[in-house]
Order: sequence, then structure tokens, then C-alpha cells
Amino acid sequence: MCARYLHNLSMPRSTQLLHKPNNPVSAAMHRAGWLGGKEARYMAHEAPFGELTLTCPDGQMLHRLDWVTDQPVLLLKNVLRLTAPNPGVMTGPGTNSYLVGDPNTGYAAIDPGPADTEHLDRLWRTAGGNIRYIICTHSHPDHSPGAAPLQAMCTQHRHPPPILGLASHASARAHSAFTPDRELEDGERLLLQGNGVTHTLRVMHTPGHAANHLCLVLEEDGLLFSGDHVLNGSTTVIDPPDGNMNDYMQSLEKLLDACVQYHIAFIFPAHGYVLGNLWGEPHDARACISHLKRHRLQREAKILKVMQQHPEASMDDWVKLAYDDVPPRLWTVAMRSLLAHVERIRTFSI
Repeated sequence: MCARYLHNLSMPRSTQLLHKPNNPVSAAMHRAGWLGGKEARYMAHEAPFGELTLTCPDGQMLHRLDWVTDQPVLLLKNVLRLTAPNPGVMTGPGTNSYLVGDPNTGYAAIDPGPADTEHLDRLWRTAGGNIRYIICTHSHPDHSPGAAPLQAMCTQHRHPPPILGLASHASARAHSAFTPDRELEDGERLLLQGNGVTHTLRVMHTPGHAANHLCLVLEEDGLLFSGDHVLNGSTTVIDPPDGNMNDYMQSLEKLLDACVQYHIAFIFPAHGYVLGNLWGEPHDARACISHLKRHRLQREAKILKVMQQHPEASMDDWVKLAYDDVPPRLWTVAMRSLLAHVERIRTFSI
């Protein structure tokens, strides 16, 4: 692992080396890593670029990009990623579970994922059993079912780690039912402390993908754990009634504000590689979120045009026209977000 830290209190720990004066790598047009045992190079617009920038800011070619489920991936000295073995159309390479902390402070487990015994055992063993919080960004079945069995494994402490998050709403589908031990409040801070070190996770309620969705900011490092609100390589599905497009757009604005307030440079999504780059550069965390916002608005404009041109057409007709740039095999999934856009358009037209 080649990420290092300089003691500069003016910026997050994750970006201190990146802002080292006269660092020639900061202006590089590509980043290199290993994929399939071979050297792989990526430009700023490509999915692995942000992760390579985070893990190897000096430009050394040390980070491996292969998706693995049998071992943790070190992203920073206080953040590890373990990917669940549930790849698919809706989950990409699988659900990313994150461990935040260190052996002295204990760990917060973010999105334990499905109730997969081997995956949960790897989470527990990687943390040395020292898990202080289990946090679910939302209640979907690829994120929260692993929480209770992971909690049951944590017998190291007198009191098991609490399962935290927001309870699923009545609008959630049956397979997304979720009740945490305690509900988190918007703006609440969760602390991991030990040996003079503190890791602070700030809670942000970000409905849209799900009514009970939340994101987490690791304040000291300028990192955003975005759950399914911001993904790498695809846009998230907004599935009414629990999903709401207007809420989603407002939550994107909230995250843009948070990027400035907490100097967020990198985004850790629940699916895909780390997003983001140097603070102030064209491909930073704010640019990633702004791109998502533009994409949604462009899609909405296209849907509105289709609705105006074909007012008597069915939803099946609309999805074929509004998502003609998407493979037909994905139209069933696109139909959910189409409905969310149509609801938003009709709300604003009243």
C-alpha cells in the first residue's frame, strides 16, 4: 500500500500527499495498476482512475484492481473493502462492505451485505472481532441482511455492536424490511477512538434510492461512503414508491454541499471502484456528483420530450424511446427509474 500521510491540518488526511508541492504525478493524464496480472492504464474518465489516485498518489504501480471476494483490499490505512460474492446486473462486481478504523479504535462495519456466512466471517476476522458499530446505508437485501448474523459473531465485547441505520418505511418492498437497534439522526457523529486517534463518521440522511438511505462522511479523511446513492460505472435505480426522484435530486445537492463543507475528495460506493480525484481538479468528488445530476436532468428532459410527442403511448412505449441508448435487456430495470422521472415531471407540472 503506497498511500502515506503528511501532518497538515488544513486538508483531509486522504489528500495531504496529493497536494504535496511540485508533485509531478498530480498532473498526470493516466494512472496505472494491475488487472489480470498485467499492467493496466486508465485515463481520468475511466472507472478505476479515482481508486488508483487514492491508493497510489505517487504514481507507483502497486494496486491490484481485480475484484476479489476472498480477501480484504486495503484502500487507506484505516479503510478496508471486502466485496461480497453477489455479482449481478443490479450489484455489479458485488456489494462493497467497508471496515473503518484500526486495531486501537475498533471498527465500524458499513453495509455488511447479504447474509453470506463466508463473507461475514471474513469481515469479522479482518476486524479481529473488534467491531464497534454495524451500519446499514439502507435496507435493500444486498446491504442489510448480514447485519444481525455479523452482530451475533461479535462476542469479544460484553455488549455486541449496535446495528445502526434507519428503519425501512412502509413503502419498502417486503424483502427490504429492516429495523436497526437504534435509528441514526441526520448530522449525528459516530466516534471511534483509541491510542490518541479518532475516526469520525458523520451521518447524512439521503433519501431517493430508498426512503431510509443514508451516507456517511469520514471527516478526518475527507471521504464519503455513498451506499447506492452514488455508484461507479452506472446510475442507481430509483424504484417508486420507496424510491423518489425528487428526493434523490435534492440529496445530490446535499452531497455537493457536503463535499465543500468536509473537503471530500473521494467517494466510496457500495458497488464499484472508489470515485474521485484531486481536490479542485476536473474529476474530483464534486464533479462526479455533478455529472450524475446532469445525467439525470438530461434523461428527464428526454423523457419529457417523449411524453409530449407521444402523450397517449404506454409506459412500455416510453421506455423504448427514452432509453433507446440502453440495451433492451435492461429496459425492465429502466422502467423503474422512468416511472420515478414521470412522477417528478407530473408533480412539477401541476
